[in-house]
Amino acid sequence: MSSTRATTTTYAVLGLLAVRSWSTYELTRQVQRSLGRMWPRAESRLYDEPKKLVVLGWATATTETVGRRPRTVYAITEAGRAALAGWLAEPGDGPVLEFEQLVKLAYADHGTRDDALRTIAAARAWAEQANAGNLAAAREYAAGEGPYQHRAAVPMLAGAFFTDFYAMVARWADWASAQVEAWPEDPADAVADAGELEAIARKADWS
Repeated sequence: MSSTRATTTTYAVLGLLAVRSWSTYELTRQVQRSLGRMWPRAESRLYDEPKKLVVLGWATATTETVGRRPRTVYAITEAGRAALAGWLAEPGDGPVLEFEQLVKLAYADHGTRDDALRTIAAARAWAEQANAGNLAAAREYAAGEGPYQHRAAVPMLAGAFFTDFYAMVARWADWASAQVEAWPEDPADAVADAGELEAIARKADWS
C-alpha cells in the first residue's frame, strides 16, 4: 500500500462500513455491485482500501474463523463516521465521461461508413445489456425485495440516473445510426443536416 491518502474510493468503502461490518471479500463484491456503475475500480485496488482505513483510524480489523479459514472483518469507528460525515458535507465533482465509441466516431471521416455503423450498433447493444441488470434491480426494489430495502430511497437516486442514461444512449444510437445511414459511402464526403444542427442547438438551450 503506497499511500494512506484518503481518496473517493476510500470514502466509498468507508460508506459501506457505515451500513454494516464486512470482510474484505464482501466489501469488494459489494463495491462492485452497488458502486461499480458510477465508480469502477480494479479489484486489486479495492483490497487495499480497508487496510488504509485501519491505518487512518477510521476502521478496525478483527480476525474471525469461518470453518478452518481465517478472515478479516472490518468495522467503522467513530472517527470513521466523522470523516464520512465531513466528506458528505462537500458537494464533490461532476461526472467524467469515458466513451471509446464516441472517440472512434470523432474520427469517422477517416474510416468507412460501415465502421461507424458497427460502432454505433455496439453502443446500442451496450445500453441494452447494461439496462438488463438495471431493470432487474429496479423491479426487485419496486417489489420491496431489494438488498437493504430499508435504504431504498438512497440507491433510488442513482437508479433513476442510470435508467435515464441507458435510455439516452439507446435513443442517441438510433438517431446516430439514421444519420450515418444517410451518409455517402465515404464519410469524408458527409454533410451535416442543417435542421439537425439547429435542433441540437435548441436542445442545448435547456438551462
